[in-house]
Amino acid sequence: MEFRNPEEFIDYYEKIRQRTLRVIACIPRENFDWRPAEGKFSFADLIRHIATIERYMYAENVQLRPSRYPGHGPELADGPEQVIEFFHRTHAESMAVFRSLTAADLEKKCVTPGGTPITVWKWLRAMVEHEIHHRAQIYTYLGILGIPTPPIYGLTSEQVRERSEKLA
Repeated sequence: MEFRNPEEFIDYYEKIRQRTLRVIACIPRENFDWRPAEGKFSFADLIRHIATIERYMYAENVQLRPSRYPGHGPELADGPEQVIEFFHRTHAESMAVFRSLTAADLEKKCVTPGGTPITVWKWLRAMVEHEIHHRAQIYTYLGILGIPTPPIYGLTSEQVRERSEKLA
C-alpha cells in the first residue's frame, strides 16, 4: 500500500489505531504488568512501546529529525490509567505531526535509527506494520490468559467458515 496523500494515510492509520484500542480495552487492569516470561514485554510495556515508538521515533523521523525513543519502562507511565492516558497523549502529539505533512513531505527521504534512508511514506507504512505486530502480541497474551478478544473485522474465523459453507 502506498501513501501519497496525507489525508488517506491519516484515515487509514486511525482505523488501525481503533482496532488496537479495542484489544487494549480487553486487558484486565489487574493484568497490565503480566508478562508471559521473565524479560518479555508486559501488556503495559507493549502499550508504552507502541506509544513511544510512534511519537519519539516515527513522528521525529518523518520531520527529518533523529529518533528520541526513550524506551518503554514504567518511568514513562505507571499503572493502567496512566499508561492509557500516556498512549492517548503521545498519539495526539504524533497525529499533529502527521497531519502537518504534505504530499511533497511524503516523498522526502528520512533516516531510520539504523542509518538507512527511506521515503517518508514507506516509513509511515512500516509504523503501521509495527503497531499491528505488537497488537498481535496483545491478542496472543490475552489468548494465553483465556481472555476473550474481539474479532478484528467483525467475524470470528468460525463464523467466516460457517458462512462460507452455507454459500458453497
